[in-house]
Amino acid sequence: MADFTAEVFQNEFLPDGGTDVHAIVRVTSTGASAATASAGLSDPGSAAEVILIDTSGSMGRRGVQAAGDAAKAALAEIVDGTLFSIVSGNGTAQIVYPYSHQGALVPMSAHTRGEANRAIEGLRANGGTAMGTWLTLARQIFETVPYVTKRHAILLTDGVNEGETQASLQAAVASCVGAYQCDCRGVGDQWRVDEVRGIASALLGTVDLIPAPEEMAAEFEAMMRASMSRGIANSELRVWVPQGAELLFVKQVSPTLEDLTSRRTVVNPLTGAYPTGAWSDESRDYHVAVRLPARTLGQEQLAARVQFSLGGDPVAQALVKAKWSNDDSLTTRIDPAVAAYTGQAELATVIQEGLAAKAAGQDDVATAKLGRAVQLADSTGNDEMTTRLKKVVEIDDADTGTVRLKKGASKMDEMSLDTASTKTSRVRR
Repeated sequence: MADFTAEVFQNEFLPDGGTDVHAIVRVTSTGASAATASAGLSDPGSAAEVILIDTSGSMGRRGVQAAGDAAKAALAEIVDGTLFSIVSGNGTAQIVYPYSHQGALVPMSAHTRGEANRAIEGLRANGGTAMGTWLTLARQIFETVPYVTKRHAILLTDGVNEGETQASLQAAVASCVGAYQCDCRGVGDQWRVDEVRGIASALLGTVDLIPAPEEMAAEFEAMMRASMSRGIANSELRVWVPQGAELLFVKQVSPTLEDLTSRRTVVNPLTGAYPTGAWSDESRDYHVAVRLPARTLGQEQLAARVQFSLGGDPVAQALVKAKWSNDDSLTTRIDPAVAAYTGQAELATVIQEGLAAKAAGQDDVATAKLGRAVQLADSTGNDEMTTRLKKVVEIDDADTGTVRLKKGASKMDEMSLDTASTKTSRVRR
């Protein structure tokens, strides 16, 4: 049985005339991994997995063989009883396993795992790249099992989406929102981080770089193991604000940055629901910002009620409060968690903007943006990001953000920095 708790980090004191309340809500789950430990045996078909393998011509024989080995590593992690399918994607998409007479998904067993491994060995590199068709086929596969709530896919690509228009890709992604989660990985340095990140973000997944084909197997194994540990699905964050208040935004800020504001579905006129995807034993932090009508000094008000909900039922709750005061020592204090995550959000933005400017030949803009990134990483003690930045810029003065673009910086180093930009460091109380 999974348990959830919620706690709030905030400074609830507002000055005279103050209106904006910021809070970090931390949701923690325990027992969620145990909920799925034997799911494949006790509840066959309680989860479904689809592996989308890029078999475009650019993958080549070596790439497809390594991708096949990675898929086999992932299959080894799938719990028996879990439904699964393997899709080959290039300019089109087709199911390579299960075989056509078996349907779109089959339960994992020693027999079907062996059949799937043999089917994978027949993959060949050919054609272009049209990821929208791959995603659409995955949605169609999942739609054959409407009773399954835990649906997850892995997408691998090595190139740019050139076999369809961007509008077609975006439409395909939009059609998959809410249908399943998708972790995306790019291998090598010929794919576009922003393109693949857009897919992962929309489908509540992760994005990362696999530098070389030989590293795919370990990454697929880790992704599938993580998916198998998520025993809780159909979850959402519900945020209530009082009449007259404005909810400015809801953002996930740990373990990765994700703006959930536009994903609101209406529960009632004062309450919105925001999807959070499947859970294992973990903690996630959310930044909630509310604008209230100003009150007189000494007044108190509930600014927001944040509930974590499973299947529409609240299982944990946190209250965001506001108190108006004329005590400057109270009202000028910024909660450390709010401050830290605000800085990490800015760090991600300036890294992405700086790299985009560099790619466009706007060196002055790139230098300024990446200099600000160095300054933010240094001031928050984010050593990992500082190390990544050092591969792209020469740092003259971290305190002031004085840097020079590094000559000969590899595209792989830039992509590594880009994919890591939305990963955050946990803020401790």
